[in-house]
Amino acid sequence: MVGRIPVMDVSPVVDLGRQSAKATVGEPMPVRAAVFREGHDQLAAEVVAIDPSGRRRTPVRMRLEGDQPNRYVAHVTPDVEGEWTFEIHSWSDPIATWQHDGGIKIPAGVDVELMFTEARLLLERVAATTGDDALDARGATLVAGAIAAASDTERPAGARLAALQDPELDAVLLAHPLRELVTITGPFRFRADRVRALFGSWYEFFPRSEGATRDEKTGKVISGSFITAIERLDRVAEMGFDVVYLPPIHPIGELNRKGPNNTLTPGPDDPGSPWAIGSKDGGHDAIHPELGTFDDFDAFVERARELDLEVALDLALQAAPDHPWVTTHPQFFTTRADGTIAYAENPPKKYQDIYPVNFDNDPSGICREVLRIVRLWISHGVKIFRVDNPHTKPLAFWEWLLAEVRRTDPDVLFLSEAFTKPAMMHGLGSVGYHQSYTYFTWRTGKREIEDYLVEVSSESDHLMRPNFFVNTPDILHAYLQYGGPAAFKVRAALAATGSPSWGVYAGYELFEHVAVKPGSEEYLDTEKFQIRIRDWKKHDTEGTTLAPYLTRLNEIRRQHPALQLLRNISIHHAEDDHVLVFSKRHVLPDGQSDTVIVVINLDPHGTRETMIHLDMPALGLEWHDSFGAHDEITGADWSWHRHNYVRLDPGHEPAHIISVRSTR
Repeated sequence: MVGRIPVMDVSPVVDLGRQSAKATVGEPMPVRAAVFREGHDQLAAEVVAIDPSGRRRTPVRMRLEGDQPNRYVAHVTPDVEGEWTFEIHSWSDPIATWQHDGGIKIPAGVDVELMFTEARLLLERVAATTGDDALDARGATLVAGAIAAASDTERPAGARLAALQDPELDAVLLAHPLRELVTITGPFRFRADRVRALFGSWYEFFPRSEGATRDEKTGKVISGSFITAIERLDRVAEMGFDVVYLPPIHPIGELNRKGPNNTLTPGPDDPGSPWAIGSKDGGHDAIHPELGTFDDFDAFVERARELDLEVALDLALQAAPDHPWVTTHPQFFTTRADGTIAYAENPPKKYQDIYPVNFDNDPSGICREVLRIVRLWISHGVKIFRVDNPHTKPLAFWEWLLAEVRRTDPDVLFLSEAFTKPAMMHGLGSVGYHQSYTYFTWRTGKREIEDYLVEVSSESDHLMRPNFFVNTPDILHAYLQYGGPAAFKVRAALAATGSPSWGVYAGYELFEHVAVKPGSEEYLDTEKFQIRIRDWKKHDTEGTTLAPYLTRLNEIRRQHPALQLLRNISIHHAEDDHVLVFSKRHVLPDGQSDTVIVVINLDPHGTRETMIHLDMPALGLEWHDSFGAHDEITGADWSWHRHNYVRLDPGHEPAHIISVRSTR
């Protein structure tokens, strides 16, 4: 039912309120609504957040948003994890109505004494407030002075009006409003997750490649293990990453095993794809024998923890033809008319080494088994799961599973690897996924990047949190194949500053860029099907690595709270269609602001010179202000203002990451 002071088109609201909107501890969440009423009287509204314990927090006054009539916004910042709600309280505001009318009528000589009498009566009501709304000593003095001015017929009308329009008095009246026709709309749900759900730098590697060696006599590649991979953790931490993500670590199927570059003719020593899970050595609840034991895995997780790294584990709900499930739970799969089990296909791609799970055959059995597996790995210290192809499983299953995990382990996070239609990506976020892979990899032009930054930060932010991976074992974009080292810098700088969560797959820092064939996004000699031996120390010694640049990007992210948030992007204008400019700003609890401007040359092959034009209010500045611009990459300092000249040479530095230092 519509309230007396209508509140409509409320956001964030997910699935008509059946699901919780996305929020993060410490992240300002915008609450928007259309608030209006009949006639010309003024109104007001505020947001009241109710925390997981049921305590109502201090209301936040809503303000008109830009030049949109009747569109109001306020920001709520949750400070504890859990399920929150918010209400919108709207009311008729007689003081604001008088301020509007009196400011017009009294100077025009219309109903002068009547207007002052009405002002006095309203102010006397304010003065009589008690309890939590009671005025302090300073406020009481200001209100008493205003009552005296409104009552003093001997003073000129202009002087009396000036006393009633005093900014200090306005602040008191704003803090102690008179509320008439109060209407409460809500509650609406939102969930505040831990900070890692929003902010983090991810690094992906295959444990079997870390510490792998080649036998000098036989040429056979000897797999790395968790013990050898532990040595790589120090370098990952030194580069400033927060999460180390491991592809599946389970036994790999032997039936229909794939060879190098996804061939159907593997040799006897080819290791196969880790995503072809299950063999005589076990399934999702086992570890590949060559990687080690559960004790070795526990040691890996513990060392990561000592380095302030979280371990993310791949959750791929599929099976190799010799997975134990095929024998113990054949109903988990689809049996074709000829009696064979259907393998996975994504035409024209075929995955003969993988059986997809059919969630309609034995849903309760599948649910029990998957929950058991997830809880097993949680018991070994895994708090983050990267889920493979979740869009090929029912949303209802994910809603159930994520709710069950949240009930007992609310700090466990799930990242959705769903490169699919927006409705499904948003649906996965709606039912509980904490993060999502995105279309970022395929957004390389200026306009499409601008549009996508706006989309993920202010259009779909209540549904899904993005993670901007620059590459994956499956995705080597043509931009990286042909852009040279500058392209790797451009994409890293854009991902690290454009999204609070970003990630790289090992080999990125070595500029690995050769595709299996023209027009493909698959790596040549892809690590999905073979072990890669990389000489990290050699590249570090020779300086042929992007690691120092990635390290600096992660340092900048940690130093600037503005880069740790999602909903604070502003797009600025550059005259060159290959130069992108955006900023991020965050007002800190002490009232200071952290502002970062990013200027990137998207053309990895040519130097670009152009003028950029900044939206100064978006930076917290006046249009005429100048400010100190400190380049966090090169250390250079300039004096910038609204219009600035930039020159970006991709062979040197393709991006400015500017911290704003006010010169007021």
